[in-house]
Amino acid sequence: MTDRILIVEDEHAIADAVAYALEAEGFAVDVRKDGESGLAAARAGGYDLALLDIRLPGVSGIEVCRRLRAEGDLPIIMVTARDAEVDRVLGLEVGADDYVTKPFSLPELVSRVRALLRRRDLDRRAGDGGGIRTIGGLRLDLLRHEAWVDGRRVHLTPSELRLLALLSEEPERVFSRREIMQCLWQSSYVGDERACDAHVSSLRKKIERDPSHPERIVTVPSFGYKLLSV
Repeated sequence: MTDRILIVEDEHAIADAVAYALEAEGFAVDVRKDGESGLAAARAGGYDLALLDIRLPGVSGIEVCRRLRAEGDLPIIMVTARDAEVDRVLGLEVGADDYVTKPFSLPELVSRVRALLRRRDLDRRAGDGGGIRTIGGLRLDLLRHEAWVDGRRVHLTPSELRLLALLSEEPERVFSRREIMQCLWQSSYVGDERACDAHVSSLRKKIERDPSHPERIVTVPSFGYKLLSV
């Protein structure tokens, strides 16, 4: 079955170029020009991935992403300006799976779309995903895609759950940023390794008692992260 992509982009030239590139690769594509109509289209269902510009008329791409992530697990790629690092971090924190910066390469964008869809398919097939894991005050049910922190259930995005599942495979082991991004993408293609830090920051806000002084996911300078049993 053909994967359906929703593009929400108000710059006509960019929207047309991206739509053409994706259609040439066999995807079915719909385009919306503002946040409100994009949100309505995504909510109507039937899409396999959404490509959101952050700076949209009306409802921003950040807010569209936030609302969609609160309602489901539709894969989302954000499009940001080259110098808007704050936007990129915020996009990941509200639940985006990846980002691309303008101007971007269309072949690279298509590769990212394919990688994210492949990751989604692998997640859906991971029915034997390890059962229940308990690490200190953390409890993961990988079959039901659920997580609890100190007895309180928390909502994790698919990327956050995958990241926590990786770290929980071997508590105390240090995972490099590249290892983490390869796990998130299920591919040797890892995109921008700096996105790893944003994913970790977002996850810390949900599982740490004090995210500014993390005790569970700790940083190993110049290398990566490890999960501690606390």
